[in-house]
Amino acid sequence: MPIVLPDKVRVLLGLLHENGFDAHIVGGCVRDSLMGIIPHDYDICTSATPEQMRRCFEGLRIIETGVLHGTLTVFVENEPFEVTTYRIDGGYPDRRHPADVRFISNIQDDLQRRDFTINAMAYNEADGLVDLFGGAEDLRRGLIRCVGDPDKRFSEDALRLLRALRFASVLGFTVSPSTAGSIHKNKDLLKDIACERIGAELGGLLCGQGVEGILLDFADILAVFIPEIIPMVGFLQHHSHHCHDVWTHTALSVASAPENEIIRLALLLHDIAKPACFTTDENGVGHFYGHSFSGAVLAETVLSRLRYKKRTIETVKTLVAHHNIELIISESYVRRLLARLGAETLNMLLDVKLADYRAQNPEFLSDRLLFIDRFRSVMNKVLDEAQCFSLKNLKVNGKDLIKAGIPEGIMIGNILRFLLDQVISGKLENEKEALLEAASKCVTF
Repeated sequence: MPIVLPDKVRVLLGLLHENGFDAHIVGGCVRDSLMGIIPHDYDICTSATPEQMRRCFEGLRIIETGVLHGTLTVFVENEPFEVTTYRIDGGYPDRRHPADVRFISNIQDDLQRRDFTINAMAYNEADGLVDLFGGAEDLRRGLIRCVGDPDKRFSEDALRLLRALRFASVLGFTVSPSTAGSIHKNKDLLKDIACERIGAELGGLLCGQGVEGILLDFADILAVFIPEIIPMVGFLQHHSHHCHDVWTHTALSVASAPENEIIRLALLLHDIAKPACFTTDENGVGHFYGHSFSGAVLAETVLSRLRYKKRTIETVKTLVAHHNIELIISESYVRRLLARLGAETLNMLLDVKLADYRAQNPEFLSDRLLFIDRFRSVMNKVLDEAQCFSLKNLKVNGKDLIKAGIPEGIMIGNILRFLLDQVISGKLENEKEALLEAASKCVTF
C-alpha cells in the first residue's frame, strides 16, 4: 500500500531536508499507513539535533516537550507534531526509561533500538520505505516480533511485555514463538512497572479483536498483576450450563462482548470468585453460591491495585455483583432495576449477561438471547415513555410536600421515597394530586 504524506508533514520534512538534514516519518504512522489505516498522528525522526531543529523551524511554534531526549513538538497551522533526533538509548535502570540518550546521525541505528518490527519502519518520499527487520512482511503475516533479541528488548522496558500482547490483541495478530517464549520467561519484570501503566495497557488489550487467544495463551502474564485469576485456569464447573473451565469461559465471554473497557473488565472479573465459592451437591453438580458478590469485592481489590478511576471501579463492581441475577420481564421490575442501577449501567449489565451466555453451553443460548431481547424491549418502552423510576422524575418534590403542610425534616425524604416506591410498583399514579393525597395519609396532624 503506497504511503501518502499529509501536506503538514511534508512541510516539516521539507524544512529539514532543505537545511541538509535527514528526516523520516517513523513508527506507528508507517505501520498504520501500510495497513491502510489513516494514522491519528505522525512522529518524525531526523538527524538534526534539537538546537538545529529550532533553526530549521524558525517561525513555527515550538514546545520543548522532551528536549533532553531529543524531542520537540512543532506546530504547523495549530496541529502538533513530535520531531525527535535519531538516538541510541543508554541503560534502563528502572526497566522503563533510558538513563540517558546519545544523538546519532543515521536512521538505521535509531530503528534498531525499537520494540517490534512492525514499529521499526521509517519512510520518506526520497528513500521510500526503510525496513531493516522485516516489519512489512510481519504485517503481512500478522506477526508480533521483537527487533533483535527479545530478552534484551524486554529487559530494557518491561512494559513491552504487555505492549506486545496489546498489539496482538488489537490487530488480531499472533506473537512469534521466540517473542512469546521471552514474554513467558521475563513475565516477572512486570513487577517493576507502575500499576497505572499496566492498567492502561490491560484496557487496550481487553478491547482488541484477538483478546480471546491472548487471554488463553498468556494467562500467566496477567497473573503477575492479577494473581486472583490463577485458580480460574483449568477449574472445571461440573454443571450442564457450562462446557468450559472458568478461565476459558472468561476468555470467551470477554471476546463476545462489545469493545467497551468497562464491560470487558467486568467480564474478565465476573467469575473470579467461582473457585473459592465452589461446592457440589449430592449428584455431583457444581454450584457457586455467592460468587457474584464475592467477585465484586475481589474486582474492587484488583482494580484499586491497578489504579483505575473510582467511577470505573464502582461500575465494574456493580456489574459483577449483578451479572447472575434472574431478570423478570415486567415494567414494574424494570423500573425497580432502573432505580437501583440507572439506564446506562443496566444496558451494560444486559451486554454482560449476553456475553456470559454466549460463552456457556450453546444448547441454552437461543432461548436466553430471546429473553434478553424481550427484556431490553420492555426497558426501552419504560425509558421511551419516561416512566418514573427516580426521585427526579417524581411529580412532587420536597417543596411541594412542605407547601402541603408536611413538616420539614427527615420525614420529607422518607415520604418521597415511599411515594417513589409506590409509583415504581404501579400502586400509585405519578400525578401530583394523587401523590399529595397519598403523602397526606403518611402523617398525622
